[in-house]
Amino acid sequence: MAKKGAITKDMGIGEVVSGHPETFDVFVKNGLHCVGCAAASFETIAQGAEAHGIDVKKLVDELNKSVKGKK
Repeated sequence: MAKKGAITKDMGIGEVVSGHPETFDVFVKNGLHCVGCAAASFETIAQGAEAHGIDVKKLVDELNKSVKGKK
């Protein structure tokens, strides 16, 4: 179970980036360059990771580290 307020694989990419702009670099670093494209507005992190061959658990862990302590 995800911690309260934690980013999960079922969250929308656009939702995460708009709420936590510091995650943009994490997405790009991991090869998910479509953060700014139309798909980001409806695709979940899991869907985007799968489409790009990215380890979703690793990506979600890095995203949560990037927002840790930023409230």
